[in-house]
Amino acid sequence: MTSVRSANIKNHGNLPVYLQIAEQLAREISAGILVEGDCLPPEREMALRYGVAVRTLRKSLARLTDLGLLDRRQGSGNFIRKTENYNSIYSFFRLEKPNGGGLPSARMISVDTLAKPADLPDFGNAEFGHRFRRLRFVDEIPAALEEIWLDGSVAPQINTAVISQSMYKFYQEHLGLWITRAEDWVSMSPVPNWQVPPFKLTAGTQAVYVERFGFAKDDRKVEYSRSWFDSAVVSYVARLK
Repeated sequence: MTSVRSANIKNHGNLPVYLQIAEQLAREISAGILVEGDCLPPEREMALRYGVAVRTLRKSLARLTDLGLLDRRQGSGNFIRKTENYNSIYSFFRLEKPNGGGLPSARMISVDTLAKPADLPDFGNAEFGHRFRRLRFVDEIPAALEEIWLDGSVAPQINTAVISQSMYKFYQEHLGLWITRAEDWVSMSPVPNWQVPPFKLTAGTQAVYVERFGFAKDDRKVEYSRSWFDSAVVSYVARLK
């Protein structure tokens, strides 16, 4: 029987606790921390580690089963069943702790609707976009500054009250938008002047820089994002399957 990492699971944003647990386990499976055939600890023990009720833990396990990542055998236990094709909420999130995995979360800094500035690459059809600036965490460790631009053609306005910890979940549930693939470009760039604590890298410091295009179902570029991350606390990980 394998052990699982416990985490300080909180009901951040609009992402339910049971989904946070499922996503943490999914990322540990993706990272190879939990491997195919591993048997998870008893449900009551796991619920105690995460500080949740057993019924909440079972909802998490049901989510993993639906994703094809878990084989629940009556009377025997819950066994990891890794699959290469699953739609985890954070399946596009590439930042991990040095030993793999880690639960993502975010703190919104600002949300603005404005004309696309000249320094943005071409994406979408609208002349304006919705800009989201966030501080990203991995297991509550400040990890990255993130600026996301969503093309204005997707929605004329944004209801900030319903934005989730997962932007893609927010897109699906409130905008009817599915991001089906992404392209990343990695380089170096100075930390922007809208840096906020507790992110440790100061404005102007060179940081690893990731630019991303998000594509909708019809293969349109509808999203552009750029992130500056602290390589002292997280790594960028892309697994080829």
